[in-house]
Amino acid sequence: MGRLIYSMITSVDGYVSGPDGGFDWALDSQLHDFITTQFADVGTYLYGRRMYETMVYWETAHLEPDQEQAGIDYAKVWQAAEKVVFSRTLAEVSSERTRIEREFDPATIERWKAESDRDFTVDGPTLAAEAMRAGLVDEFGLFIGPGVAGGGRRFFPDGVSVELELAEDRRFDSGVMFLRYEVVRR
Repeated sequence: MGRLIYSMITSVDGYVSGPDGGFDWALDSQLHDFITTQFADVGTYLYGRRMYETMVYWETAHLEPDQEQAGIDYAKVWQAAEKVVFSRTLAEVSSERTRIEREFDPATIERWKAESDRDFTVDGPTLAAEAMRAGLVDEFGLFIGPGVAGGGRRFFPDGVSVELELAEDRRFDSGVMFLRYEVVRR
Protein backbone atom coordinates (compact mmCIF):
# COMPACT_ATOMS: atom_id res chain seq x y z
CA MET A 1 0.00 0.00 0.00
CA GLY A 2 1.30 3.42 -0.91
CA ARG A 3 1.57 6.27 1.56
CA LEU A 4 0.54 9.88 0.93
CA ILE A 5 3.35 12.27 1.87
CA TYR A 6 3.17 16.05 2.20
CA SER A 7 6.60 17.67 2.20
CA MET A 8 7.73 21.23 1.54
CA ILE A 9 10.29 23.84 2.48
CA THR A 10 8.92 26.10 5.22
CA SER A 11 10.03 29.04 7.27
CA VAL A 12 10.60 28.59 11.00
CA ASP A 13 7.15 30.09 11.57
CA GLY A 14 5.49 27.55 9.25
CA TYR A 15 5.00 29.33 5.93
CA VAL A 16 5.68 27.68 2.55
CA SER A 17 5.91 31.07 0.88
CA GLY A 18 6.35 34.56 2.19
CA PRO A 19 3.92 37.48 1.85
CA ASP A 20 5.43 38.38 -1.54
CA GLY A 21 5.84 34.85 -2.89
CA GLY A 22 8.68 32.37 -2.57
CA PHE A 23 11.74 32.29 -0.38
CA ASP A 24 15.31 33.19 -1.27
CA TRP A 25 16.74 30.10 0.43
CA ALA A 26 18.82 28.32 -2.15
CA LEU A 27 19.02 24.56 -2.36
CA ASP A 28 22.67 23.65 -2.01
CA SER A 29 23.83 20.35 -3.52
CA GLN A 30 23.77 18.55 -0.14
CA LEU A 31 20.12 19.44 0.45
CA HIS A 32 19.16 18.87 -3.19
CA ASP A 33 20.73 15.37 -3.13
CA PHE A 34 18.81 14.56 0.05
CA ILE A 35 15.52 15.71 -1.50
CA THR A 36 16.22 13.59 -4.59
CA THR A 37 16.80 10.55 -2.37
CA GLN A 38 13.63 11.29 -0.36
CA PHE A 39 11.49 11.35 -3.52
CA ALA A 40 13.18 8.52 -5.45
CA ASP A 41 10.51 6.03 -4.36
CA VAL A 42 7.54 8.27 -5.14
CA GLY A 43 5.38 6.82 -7.88
CA THR A 44 2.90 9.68 -8.27
CA TYR A 45 2.88 13.40 -7.53
CA LEU A 46 -0.51 14.98 -6.83
CA TYR A 47 -0.54 18.67 -7.75
CA GLY A 48 -2.88 21.61 -7.86
CA ARG A 49 -2.55 23.80 -10.93
CA ARG A 50 -0.22 26.41 -9.42
CA MET A 51 2.19 23.87 -7.97
CA TYR A 52 2.21 21.91 -11.23
CA GLU A 53 3.04 25.08 -13.15
CA THR A 54 6.02 25.58 -10.81
CA MET A 55 7.23 21.98 -10.88
CA VAL A 56 6.88 21.39 -14.64
CA TYR A 57 10.25 23.16 -14.87
CA TRP A 58 11.79 19.75 -14.08
CA GLU A 59 10.47 18.30 -17.35
CA THR A 60 13.27 20.06 -19.25
CA ALA A 61 15.64 21.21 -16.47
CA HIS A 62 18.19 18.54 -17.39
CA LEU A 63 18.66 20.23 -20.79
CA GLU A 64 19.89 23.54 -19.37
CA PRO A 65 23.61 23.89 -20.11
CA ASP A 66 24.52 25.18 -16.63
CA GLN A 67 22.35 22.72 -14.69
CA GLU A 68 24.24 21.19 -11.77
CA GLN A 69 24.33 17.40 -11.37
CA ALA A 70 22.01 17.60 -8.34
CA GLY A 71 19.38 19.26 -10.55
CA ILE A 72 19.83 16.71 -13.33
CA ASP A 73 19.43 13.87 -10.81
CA TYR A 74 16.23 15.38 -9.39
CA ALA A 75 14.85 16.01 -12.89
CA LYS A 76 15.26 12.30 -13.70
CA VAL A 77 13.39 11.28 -10.54
CA TRP A 78 10.61 13.80 -11.25
CA GLN A 79 10.26 12.75 -14.88
CA ALA A 80 10.02 9.04 -13.97
CA ALA A 81 6.99 9.56 -11.70
CA GLU A 82 3.37 9.88 -12.71
CA LYS A 83 1.80 13.31 -12.19
CA VAL A 84 -1.86 14.06 -11.53
CA VAL A 85 -2.96 17.70 -11.70
CA PHE A 86 -6.22 18.56 -9.95
CA SER A 87 -7.61 21.57 -11.78
CA ARG A 88 -10.93 22.78 -13.11
CA THR A 89 -9.23 25.36 -15.36
CA LEU A 90 -6.03 23.85 -16.78
CA ALA A 91 -6.66 22.95 -20.43
CA GLU A 92 -3.63 20.74 -21.03
CA VAL A 93 -0.39 19.57 -19.45
CA SER A 94 3.10 20.08 -20.79
CA SER A 95 4.90 17.10 -19.28
CA GLU A 96 5.02 13.38 -19.94
CA ARG A 97 3.30 10.89 -17.62
CA THR A 98 0.82 13.59 -16.55
CA ARG A 99 -2.96 13.75 -16.55
CA ILE A 100 -5.62 16.17 -15.34
CA GLU A 101 -8.37 15.30 -12.85
CA ARG A 102 -11.15 17.87 -12.49
CA GLU A 103 -12.16 16.98 -8.91
CA PHE A 104 -10.23 15.93 -5.81
CA ASP A 105 -12.11 12.88 -4.53
CA PRO A 106 -10.80 11.42 -1.23
CA ALA A 107 -12.29 7.98 -1.95
CA THR A 108 -10.38 7.83 -5.25
CA ILE A 109 -7.12 8.78 -3.52
CA GLU A 110 -7.69 6.07 -0.88
CA ARG A 111 -8.25 3.53 -3.65
CA TRP A 112 -5.07 4.64 -5.47
CA LYS A 113 -3.08 4.27 -2.25
CA ALA A 114 -4.52 0.81 -1.57
CA GLU A 115 -3.74 -0.39 -5.10
CA SER A 116 -0.20 0.99 -5.25
CA ASP A 117 3.11 -0.39 -4.04
CA ARG A 118 4.69 3.07 -4.42
CA ASP A 119 4.20 6.28 -2.48
CA PHE A 120 2.35 9.45 -3.47
CA THR A 121 3.05 13.05 -2.61
CA VAL A 122 0.51 15.81 -2.32
CA ASP A 123 2.22 19.04 -3.25
CA GLY A 124 1.19 22.59 -2.48
CA PRO A 125 -0.58 23.87 0.61
CA THR A 126 -4.05 24.20 -0.91
CA LEU A 127 -4.34 20.65 -2.22
CA ALA A 128 -2.54 19.31 0.87
CA ALA A 129 -5.12 21.04 3.08
CA GLU A 130 -7.89 19.11 1.30
CA ALA A 131 -5.97 15.86 1.79
CA MET A 132 -5.35 16.63 5.49
CA ARG A 133 -9.00 17.46 6.11
CA ALA A 134 -9.94 14.13 4.52
CA GLY A 135 -7.44 12.26 6.74
CA LEU A 136 -5.43 11.02 3.73
CA VAL A 137 -1.92 12.20 4.65
CA ASP A 138 0.28 9.49 6.19
CA GLU A 139 3.52 11.40 6.55
CA PHE A 140 4.75 14.99 6.77
CA GLY A 141 8.20 16.22 5.78
CA LEU A 142 9.18 19.73 6.81
CA PHE A 143 12.34 21.28 5.44
CA ILE A 144 12.57 24.21 7.84
CA GLY A 145 14.60 27.05 6.38
CA PRO A 146 16.65 29.53 8.41
CA GLY A 147 14.24 32.43 8.51
CA VAL A 148 10.92 33.80 9.73
CA ALA A 149 8.49 34.82 6.98
CA GLY A 150 5.96 36.65 9.15
CA GLY A 151 3.09 35.76 6.81
CA GLY A 152 2.22 34.13 3.51
CA ARG A 153 0.88 30.67 2.70
CA ARG A 154 0.98 28.26 5.64
CA PHE A 155 2.16 24.63 5.63
CA PHE A 156 -0.67 23.50 7.94
CA PRO A 157 -4.20 24.83 7.44
CA ASP A 158 -6.37 26.14 10.25
CA GLY A 159 -8.78 23.69 11.81
CA VAL A 160 -6.74 20.51 11.25
CA SER A 161 -5.45 18.52 14.20
CA VAL A 162 -3.14 15.55 13.60
CA GLU A 163 -1.17 13.48 16.08
CA LEU A 164 2.37 12.94 14.85
CA GLU A 165 5.39 10.83 15.76
CA LEU A 166 8.90 11.97 14.82
CA ALA A 167 10.44 9.41 12.46
CA GLU A 168 13.56 11.25 11.26
CA ASP A 169 15.46 14.48 11.74
CA ARG A 170 18.48 15.90 10.00
CA ARG A 171 20.42 19.17 10.00
CA PHE A 172 22.09 20.55 6.87
CA ASP A 173 25.12 22.82 6.59
CA SER A 174 22.87 25.51 5.08
CA GLY A 175 20.94 25.76 8.36
CA VAL A 176 17.91 23.87 7.02
CA MET A 177 16.41 21.25 9.35
CA PHE A 178 14.47 18.27 8.02
CA LEU A 179 11.77 16.78 10.22
CA ARG A 180 9.81 13.74 9.05
CA TYR A 181 6.70 12.83 11.00
CA GLU A 182 4.40 9.83 10.63
CA VAL A 183 0.72 10.24 11.38
CA VAL A 184 -0.44 8.32 14.45
CA ARG A 185 -3.71 6.55 13.66
CA ARG A 186 -5.74 5.28 16.60
